[in-house]
Amino acid sequence: MGSDGPEACEAMAASTKLKNTNALKAEEPSPFSPAQIKKFVGEVKAEFFKIVWPDKKTTLGLTGIVVTLTVILSLYLGSVDLLLGKLIGLFLR
Repeated sequence: MGSDGPEACEAMAASTKLKNTNALKAEEPSPFSPAQIKKFVGEVKAEFFKIVWPDKKTTLGLTGIVVTLTVILSLYLGSVDLLLGKLIGLFLR
């Protein structure tokens, strides 16, 4: 029993610690409970009101840049695709 004594105490301590941890987990409310969902929605609303939205002029300017670059890149990639397709077609004949 001399060598089993400390090991048995450690095992009991670990078992008690595990039970205490499980007891704490049992007390936590489910994240899907109506109260938790209401709390989450409230926090989302609070964060949403902290957002600093750009003004209309900035939004339209950045949108114009994105559309312009999209058109330029699509024309470039389309022309490269067409050119490479024709070149490969010539070699395969």
